[in-house]
Amino acid sequence: MQNELKVAMAQIAPVWLDKEATLQKIENTLEEAATQQADLVVFGEALLPGYPFWLALTDGASWDLKVNKEIHAHYAHNSIQIEAGELERILQLAKTHKMAIYLGLMERAKNRGGHSLYCSLVYINEKGEIKSVHRKLQPTYDERLTWAPGDGHGLQVHSLKEFTVGGLNCWENWMPLPRTALYGQGENLHVAVWPGNDHNTRDITRFIARESRSFVVSVSSLMRVEDFPENTPHLDKILKKAPKTLANGGSCIAGPNGEWIVEPVLHQEGLIFQSLNLDRVYEERQNFDPVGHYSRPDVTKLSVNRERQSTVNFDT
Repeated sequence: MQNELKVAMAQIAPVWLDKEATLQKIENTLEEAATQQADLVVFGEALLPGYPFWLALTDGASWDLKVNKEIHAHYAHNSIQIEAGELERILQLAKTHKMAIYLGLMERAKNRGGHSLYCSLVYINEKGEIKSVHRKLQPTYDERLTWAPGDGHGLQVHSLKEFTVGGLNCWENWMPLPRTALYGQGENLHVAVWPGNDHNTRDITRFIARESRSFVVSVSSLMRVEDFPENTPHLDKILKKAPKTLANGGSCIAGPNGEWIVEPVLHQEGLIFQSLNLDRVYEERQNFDPVGHYSRPDVTKLSVNRERQSTVNFDT
């Protein structure tokens, strides 16, 4: 049934700042999702290899503080360089099981020199092909101390069965213009990825669904004190101020009428499955469509620059 989509929300914790161990955990989760014949598996923001929780715990804004420099270097070593083929095993699993994937990761982008880090949301189709890499447009608050701002290249949508899926990272979902850029391309299933916590997902998930008259799938990670590996640099300083739970989950799904299909799930690690029917979108678009019959492009219109930004362009 092409108008039915089985979504798996992967609410898991990373093996924090350990690239290889987190990759293995992601692969195990994909294998499990395949046993339930999931069409789309979604992982949280920056899951691979983890969210920079240390910044709020180690005086992250202090200038030239050695502890933050050393943790940042560790973070960079454990981030992903897509061009080097570091997602190959995940691509093969997508192809083998004919499933699409949205994966939040830290990208050490080669076209920007290979040292700065971008919070990227990667879409892999059911053929095992990377179809978009969306670099977060604006890192939030202390994230700016370790993440670089992205560009509009990844503001793209993708066909999956009869659905059109698009996605944004965390507080990007509060930005009305990037949302509109996706709506205008026909998005009817919006993916919002988060580092964790229902205080992020509880309100915005239903709001976007009601605004767009689309399904909205919000997926968060978990992070607890026990998820910090013992070999983490300066672990003692991080744990000194760390609460027992840094991210409690909150993954959820709202329907095109803005009502809950899956309410926020807290403190539960694992896969959360839900089947969605596209007819519900058409039902709700009957009375409101933000880029269709209920829009006035002769009055207001959005322009989007989707050029991948780079500091240097070489003429051949």
